[in-house]
Formats: sequence, C-alpha cells, structure tokens
Amino acid sequence: MGRLDGKVAVITGATSGIGLRTAEIFVAEGAKIVIAGRRVPEGEALANKLGGSCIFRQTDVTIEEQMRSLIELAVEKFGRIDCLFNNAGGPAQTGGIEGLEVARFDAAMATLVRSVMLGMKHAAPYMKKQGSGSIINNGSIAGRLAGFSSSIVYGAAKAAVIHLTKCVAMELGESGVRVNSISPGAIATGIFGKALGLSTDAAEKTPAVMREVYKTAQPIPRAGLPDDIAYAAVFLASDESSFVNGHDLVVDGAITGGRNWTQQQQGYVALRQAFDQNAG
Repeated sequence: MGRLDGKVAVITGATSGIGLRTAEIFVAEGAKIVIAGRRVPEGEALANKLGGSCIFRQTDVTIEEQMRSLIELAVEKFGRIDCLFNNAGGPAQTGGIEGLEVARFDAAMATLVRSVMLGMKHAAPYMKKQGSGSIINNGSIAGRLAGFSSSIVYGAAKAAVIHLTKCVAMELGESGVRVNSISPGAIATGIFGKALGLSTDAAEKTPAVMREVYKTAQPIPRAGLPDDIAYAAVFLASDESSFVNGHDLVVDGAITGGRNWTQQQQGYVALRQAFDQNAG
C-alpha cells in the first residue's frame, strides 16, 4: 500500500468493471481521485464507499465542456492532477463492413477515441505546468490484432487510441509528462454482454460466465480480471514507471503470444496420425 501516496487521479468510466476496481485500488494505494461516469446512482454509491478521497462527477466523455470541467474539478478540489486514466468506453456495432451504419460508427469513435483526445487535451496544460504527470489510455488487444473483438469498429478505434497515445507521448514527454496505454486481453467484465445486445443490468451479471468461457483462451489458466488492469494502471500512475513513456502495456495472459502449447502439440499428433494413415 501507499504506492500512490500524494497523487491525484481522474478515472473515467468508473461506475463498473475495470474503472470501478481501479478507483478502489487507487484509493487503497493512497490516491485522491475524481471519478466519472454516466450512471449517477452507481457513481455516488462508489464515492460514498470510498469516502473523502473520492469525488464523483456525472460526465459524458464525448462532450468537450464536460471533460474540461472534470479535469478542472480535480485541480480545484485537490490542487493538482497527477494521473488521468482514460478508461471510459463501450461496445460498438457488430457485423461486417457492408452493414455498418454511419451514425453508429461515429458514435463509437466519439466514445472510444474522441474521449481519449479530450481527456489528454485538457489534462496536458496542468501536467505541463507541474512538469510531471501520467496519462493512461485504455487500449485493447483488438487494437493490435484483428479478430479479437466482436466489432471491427471497436478494433479500429482501439488501434487509433494506441497510436494516438504514442504520438502524444512524444510531445508531452518533453515536458515531463508520460503517456502510455494498457491493452487488456479477455477481461471478465460486462462489456461482452453489452456488445451482444444485453441490457446494462443484464450485462453486469455476466462476468462469472466470462471467467468460465475464457479460462482456457490463453496459457494462464484463467480469464483476466479487472484487478489485473487496475494494478497495471497503478504501476503506470506511480513513480515506479518514471521512465516508461509511449508504451502499450499488454495484459492478456499471452493470448496474443501465439498458439497455446497444448493446442500446438495436439496439432502435431493429428498431423502424425494423418501421415501414418497415408503411409498405410
């Protein structure tokens, strides 16, 4: 504990999943935080639970004035901003390229990419003046490789986030401000249910199913958990990562590392059997 003592952080998308758990762990590690989300009851409940170290502000992260106000709130209440975790997101339209609707495409890009840009835009002046700060953007392995999302739009948006992170890191690094991204793998949250059309309430009940479905998807024999991403964010927010900039930290249990060892070996057995049958 205490890895974030004295730090002030803003966390978007904090009313569920990764954002909620990150908020809890940041406070446990000593940070003061401003959390943002669209759902007021959930946000206020979390702020009440975390006490005086946490303030909730209802925020639509796609609207510039609301993002500006969110960042200003942290500085007004706590005197500075040391970390911004651009975590807010959501599912995008599924299906192939021919069926994409322009309005839904634009809405997804606003939620997944514009929000990240706005957060960085309005945190940057304060952090540059301080001469320090850490911006963390939530990417995805779907932004690194095709085929890891139910939505090609989501994958494209996360690719944009990862590259935008690197571009801004090159600029702000000169002022002592670090900008990195985290690319989660199969993390058991409600986003998968939302992507497949479940209501928000129903989707939030699906993580247990996700833990079972994805426990063999990667070499590590369990699905990813919000804690895995939250602790990665703690590292990037802390002084432990003071020389890490422009990096996309993949937290996926090696699902993108290649074929699982057992699967590979089973393939060789099947191939050998085919050879033997042909030889006979």
